[in-house]
Amino acid sequence: MSQFPDYYSVLKVPKNASTDEIRQAYKKESLRTHPDRLSNATSAEKKRATEQFQTVADAYYVLSDAKRRKEYDMLYGSQSRRSDPNASASFFAQFANLFTGAGANGSGAGAQGDTHPPGQRPDPEGVFADVFEELLRPEVERRVPWWSYVGAFCGAGMGFIIANVPGLMLGAVAGNRLGAVRDAKGKSVAAVFTQLGGDQKAEILRALAMKVLGSAL
Repeated sequence: MSQFPDYYSVLKVPKNASTDEIRQAYKKESLRTHPDRLSNATSAEKKRATEQFQTVADAYYVLSDAKRRKEYDMLYGSQSRRSDPNASASFFAQFANLFTGAGANGSGAGAQGDTHPPGQRPDPEGVFADVFEELLRPEVERRVPWWSYVGAFCGAGMGFIIANVPGLMLGAVAGNRLGAVRDAKGKSVAAVFTQLGGDQKAEILRALAMKVLGSAL
């Protein structure tokens, strides 16, 4: 095999790193490489960042699951290793069935552990949202309360028809609360995050960097 990815190098962790150390390393590297942080980047810079972000997600997907990591480690010592995106793409292309059945022990990267098609590269935004679920949710929901607005508008209209101005006020409150439930439960973090504008994404990523690293990168 001409190109074999060094996922330990990608995440900047030793080969004996614990699962928690790998998770923390992924948080740092994914925030550092997330392409949406580059609001003023050229298309070439954006493309390189996207490729690197995908490689970081690949590394976490493989190393965060005990079975996937064991199968990867069996090949690790016998290959000439590289840490660039091309090596990671080549790895997934050539070892299409390497991870069949991985994730059954529940130690994989979030929901992808049981449902991710074997041999297919993970969705980097999905991995990102899984790992940052707790931190992303309040940031995302605070900025895109779509159904809260729709519920308030519809409730106000129905309330006005039934009981004029008092009904409008009560209907708006009730509709807003129902919409808030839809906002919180009806969409995944990943779905909402991907719908945000570039500036909103960059703002959220800076806020996450402050929480995870203590300072904006």
